[in-house]
Amino acid sequence: KDYRANAQMIFQNPYSSLNPKMKVFDILSEPLKIFGVKNKKEIEDRVLKIADFISFATSDLKKFPFEFSGGQRQRIAIARALILNPKFIIADEPTSALDVSIQAQIINLLLDMRKEFDVTYLFISHDINLVQYIADKVCILNAGELVEMNTKEEIFNNPQKEYTKKLLSSAIEI
Repeated sequence: KDYRANAQMIFQNPYSSLNPKMKVFDILSEPLKIFGVKNKKEIEDRVLKIADFISFATSDLKKFPFEFSGGQRQRIAIARALILNPKFIIADEPTSALDVSIQAQIINLLLDMRKEFDVTYLFISHDINLVQYIADKVCILNAGELVEMNTKEEIFNNPQKEYTKKLLSSAIEI
């Protein structure tokens, strides 16, 4: 249970990861209740704080997930991941289902999240340009096997492995 409080997940498809029968307030407050927060005022304050962080109005908390766009649903998923103040978040392709302008908003939210909540995240993506923008350290995988791991600067400026070189050159050609 301690691990679950300190490690959270942001899934690729926010619509399937959010309970369609729950309102946003309930989605965000549920983890708090599960992990022992009983004080209703504290729950409300934490939900309102996280809603403000994702730029949601108080009235949005009374809506169901289907009433929002994909980008807004991903904001809800990010808020749910942050509500317990975890130390670590796995973000599995959190922008792949979104259009480019919304992707940029979500990426900026993730960057803000790292600063505001002092959280570390594992960002999984096939978009090498996005990885270059968001990452500090990069792991290159091929068929689930680790090929190369280094700082962003080393991976993009001085790749050591042939697979990494081919991957980077193919991304530049596109």
